[in-house]
Amino acid sequence: MGEHLPAALLEACVVVGASSEKLRELYQSWQQSPVSNGVPVTLEPEVLHVLAPPFVSKLHTDSELVRSHGRRRRSFIRKKREHLSSITAATAQGRTGAEQRGSDDVTVPKDIDLVALPQLCFPDGLQVMSEPREEQFHFLVFTDVFGNKTFSVVMQCYKAVVDDLSQYPNQNGSVCPKVFSAFSFCVISKYPFFTALKDSLSCFLPQLRSCRVSDLEDRVKEFAAKLALVPAPPPGHLHLMFSLRPLTITLPSGEDRDSPTVDLQLHLPLLCFTPHQLLQVLSCLLQEQRVVLFSADWARLTLVAECLLLFLWPLSWQHPYVPVLARSMLDFLMAPTAFLMGCHISHFEEVASETDDLVLINLDNGSVSTSSSETVDLPEIPQSAAECFTQRCQSLQTQFDLSQCHSPSWTDINEHRAQRRTWQQNLNHDIQKITLELIVNIFRDVCSHLNYEHRVFNSAEFLKTREPNEQLFYTKVLETHIFHSFLKDRLNKKMDSFARMELSTRSETQKMKAKVELPRRPTMQEIQARRRSSVSDHHLKRQGMSLPNLSDHQSFQRNNLLHKINTDLVFKTPPKPAKIFKLPDFPASLSFHSVQSYYMEIIQQLNKAIFSVQHENSALLARFYYLRGLINTLCSRRLDALSDFQSLCKTDTAIFPTPLVTWLVDSLHRDERQQADRRPELKRLILKVKTENEKTLNPGNDHVKKFELPRKPLSLEEFVRCVQECGIVKDVATIHRLFGALTDGQSKHVDPDLFRDFYTFWKETEAEAQDVNLPSDVIDQLDNSECVYKLSSCVKTSHGVGKIAMTQKRLFLLPEGRANFLEITKFRDIQEVKVSSAPVLLLRIPSLRIKCSSRPEVFEANLKTETELWNLIVKEMWTGRKMADQHKDPQYMNQALTNVLLMDAVVGSLQTQKSISAASKLAYFDKLYHDVPMMVPKVTSETLKHKINPSQDLPEPQTVHVLLYTPGQLTCSDSGSEMNPKLWVALSGGRVVVFDATSWSILQDCIMVGESQLNCMLGLVQEQVWIGSVDSVIYIIDTHSMSCNKQLTEHRHEVTGLAVDTREHKSQVTYSCSCDGTILLWDSLSLKVKRQFYLSCSRLSSIQIHDGSLWCGCVDSIVELKKSGTPQRRIVLPDDVRSSNFSCFIVMLEQGQLWTGCADSGDLFVFSINNRRSSKRITLSGSSGVKCMIQVKNQIWVGCRADSGGDGDGQGRGQVMVLDSETHEVDKELQAHTDSTQTLCSAEDRYVLSGSSKGDGKIAIWKVE
Repeated sequence: MGEHLPAALLEACVVVGASSEKLRELYQSWQQSPVSNGVPVTLEPEVLHVLAPPFVSKLHTDSELVRSHGRRRRSFIRKKREHLSSITAATAQGRTGAEQRGSDDVTVPKDIDLVALPQLCFPDGLQVMSEPREEQFHFLVFTDVFGNKTFSVVMQCYKAVVDDLSQYPNQNGSVCPKVFSAFSFCVISKYPFFTALKDSLSCFLPQLRSCRVSDLEDRVKEFAAKLALVPAPPPGHLHLMFSLRPLTITLPSGEDRDSPTVDLQLHLPLLCFTPHQLLQVLSCLLQEQRVVLFSADWARLTLVAECLLLFLWPLSWQHPYVPVLARSMLDFLMAPTAFLMGCHISHFEEVASETDDLVLINLDNGSVSTSSSETVDLPEIPQSAAECFTQRCQSLQTQFDLSQCHSPSWTDINEHRAQRRTWQQNLNHDIQKITLELIVNIFRDVCSHLNYEHRVFNSAEFLKTREPNEQLFYTKVLETHIFHSFLKDRLNKKMDSFARMELSTRSETQKMKAKVELPRRPTMQEIQARRRSSVSDHHLKRQGMSLPNLSDHQSFQRNNLLHKINTDLVFKTPPKPAKIFKLPDFPASLSFHSVQSYYMEIIQQLNKAIFSVQHENSALLARFYYLRGLINTLCSRRLDALSDFQSLCKTDTAIFPTPLVTWLVDSLHRDERQQADRRPELKRLILKVKTENEKTLNPGNDHVKKFELPRKPLSLEEFVRCVQECGIVKDVATIHRLFGALTDGQSKHVDPDLFRDFYTFWKETEAEAQDVNLPSDVIDQLDNSECVYKLSSCVKTSHGVGKIAMTQKRLFLLPEGRANFLEITKFRDIQEVKVSSAPVLLLRIPSLRIKCSSRPEVFEANLKTETELWNLIVKEMWTGRKMADQHKDPQYMNQALTNVLLMDAVVGSLQTQKSISAASKLAYFDKLYHDVPMMVPKVTSETLKHKINPSQDLPEPQTVHVLLYTPGQLTCSDSGSEMNPKLWVALSGGRVVVFDATSWSILQDCIMVGESQLNCMLGLVQEQVWIGSVDSVIYIIDTHSMSCNKQLTEHRHEVTGLAVDTREHKSQVTYSCSCDGTILLWDSLSLKVKRQFYLSCSRLSSIQIHDGSLWCGCVDSIVELKKSGTPQRRIVLPDDVRSSNFSCFIVMLEQGQLWTGCADSGDLFVFSINNRRSSKRITLSGSSGVKCMIQVKNQIWVGCRADSGGDGDGQGRGQVMVLDSETHEVDKELQAHTDSTQTLCSAEDRYVLSGSSKGDGKIAIWKVE
């Protein structure tokens, strides 16, 4: 059982000292030789006692436990006496014997190595002397081959052993000498509770001082048994507190499941080093050097080493880590691999002289050197990140006494400790923010060079974006194991502290560029910032960037100010206050019944805590459920424990202990399993655990791939993968057109040399664009967001000689020899583009003529050999602009720009007479516009406000299944800061995308809620969004953290509808339904089912609440239910259309009407609620099926699938019909999408949003009149 339970505070307690035989021999030698009497003597330390849980058992009485416990320890010691030459053999026998003979041998926890422990407990050796010394503490960390850590706090103290040896008389008749021997008490834990364990040992110290050596084991056992009763706190803002007189001791928890527990003083390294020296140390660790720490204080070694590793978080050290090396272990420093180890300062010269290539760090004087030099010749952390870190460190207040000058003196030690603990936690929080900011500043742009679909990191392109003086640092870091592990987390889109800070501190430019998929070029704003920077021009040069669909790269020197402003907001946020749960006092007796009573007392306290917070704080409620489930497990109340963990699923799945619950399920007795099967919620939990374990047996792909250019001909499928990997473009349809352009329809493969030429030209073009040098007057006349994407050679034009430049908005001329700006035209003003020829002497030179509405004269440019390419480019941008304006969809313009850049790269790489013909295959919008004119009807254009694409980060469009608009008040934070309204979009495969509904920019590109289709969404005032899924689960998203951390699993079939009774604003009574007809009434605060009833129907597809009545949309009928759940009325289709199925409905109580639509018919039926047989049919012209319907003011908006007969492609177009609810007439017929309209939602009755199927995959935003 102990292997499956989460570890308690204590894993084991080990007593290390000298054996009684050696002490006896020493004592006798001192008696016989007065000269040596009292001279300190060093002895070999040995393990004397190992005390590990369980300390009590239901199968033994108290006296049997004591006797058995004593025999086990004596047997272990006796074996050591008989086999002094082999401690390992004794340990192995102890482990094996414990399994075979029960009480004859000691039980040693499998993760504890008793061979090395004595030396580490006495790294300077065990000394026996005639006078005692003060007690000393130091700390140990053990790491197994899998990287799992075990932590230990060691207390050394001296005890007089003369009383136990006085039975041997002094032969000379002289006074017996005093003998004080050192003992080490080593408390081992799975958690880094350094301060808590040190405090615990300090409380135990008075008992140690007063007890005899012969009573030592019993006292230690009692102490260890108490600590073994203390559970570790679950992740989150809940700390545990317990009393060990005279102190109250606190166990802090980690911020979340992925964050480390911090129970030490993080400012210790800041007291040892200057910020510059500390950055040197961190740079050495990031580059995985062989690092050795030195100090005269053994305790300082481990504490500082732990702080340094925490400073690197979320990067995790992957190499050997031994913060304390005994003097007999110095050979470890000869290891060829990277490591982090600690030695006593007395070994400094020896280590420096005998070992090469070590980084030597003296914690006592703050020096950083190498074994061959007094300085460290390693690349430093990038300057801008280092400067920001230094400034932050200088602003810290690291002296507690300075902060308490105004405070009165403390008369209660526990109050003083509580005040100091609060100060330390706040300081630790600030330091963690500073070090996390450092890591974010160093690695912020890594995510811009990742391809998530193919798990590729383009390291070469990333390095090209670094400053020249940073290149060597990043070259070394990118090859380390620590960085490779970090990459895996980024590719897995892990939402950890790094991801949260990186997202929250993005500059405005980064946020803007993250909205659309555009090949990167420096904006005018960036060029201006570059010029204001003091960095020299050769430092500003940039090579090409990798992924055009991700956020833009910004060097720190260019954007240090912006990032600093953003992170200042993060630093102003105080740490969340933690709730403290105090455990009851330890039982006076450690019998089985006393321990069970202790656990029951904890459960009673947890019951009260759960009752007090169940309607207020779901995060705290989850932690209480976790603790109660753990305590119930310890009491062998398995079903109660499973019930607690089932409740935990509803409140916070992030801390769900799957291994423990799996063990509980497997350990159920037959009668318990039968009881669980009779309880639906436990039966569902058991199924969930089995499903999760099956997923664990089949882990997903976890590799990281470096991008490499192909070496063999590429088929279409391979070509798509390769283009996506290198980050040129993601869209599959565009890549298919590019494949056709490069093969010119003659081959089924792309030659690898041709692909290399194409890729090289693309990247060279990007690099050249970084160095565009525009006059300041020109920059002032362009928009901040504009970028120069194409620049011609110097040509003769009708406005003089110069270079033609193209941005995403316009064409302009840079006259030769003049630093001014001549606008040629904006793309939306173009009226005609054509190629002509201009006579020059006896030749006719091809020229490009552009006619625009903004000026009467025609612009003409003699572009010579560039004419045909510029003709294609300008026409594609022109038609892209037209379509973007007509459809209110900026994606058209972005796609046109991508097409243009691909054309340019195709012509540049082919260099043949057919290159223009090949490039024309990419002129998608120009061809589409002329072959199939896509004029948008006037009514549609006037009503349409905007279009957005929730699939812009995906290779192909996805169906928009559900839309939900939540007003700003829904996510009003505790701090009172204004939160914008949001649009929640459910795509295929359980993917949820969230938009800021003020700017229509993406806030979250992917929140995964299961893997199945999502059917319905509902926003609640408790800052939650409920989502019903095909997999029968209701997922709950926290609107603050943007994470899905709760699940409701009471339904047995596909969840199809959600509704809330808005009249009950405080209680928020919520209904959910599943396709089998089950309807559940929820208390949305406690997330418990209040009522359940069943509606007999073929398929229940939706529910609505109107004036307290529940209306149910079934395939064959619309049913109104009483509050009791019994049907009050049932409405069916007329007999002549009985074969059709209802798809949606609207209840209008004031008008006494029920509007319904059918999935396979273009007709609406309006029923009189009071007269069920009275109905009116409204035929929607051109519609072949109604998918969705909503009421907005006095209008009915209907989403339809248009009849595809006239299109010839077999794909229905998406229509939105707007009807007057009084006249039943169609006011507007809107051409919404190129695929069927799938869902509708209203945004505060000002806008209506429509989502379409995957053939279109976009969301249209319509104005409501």
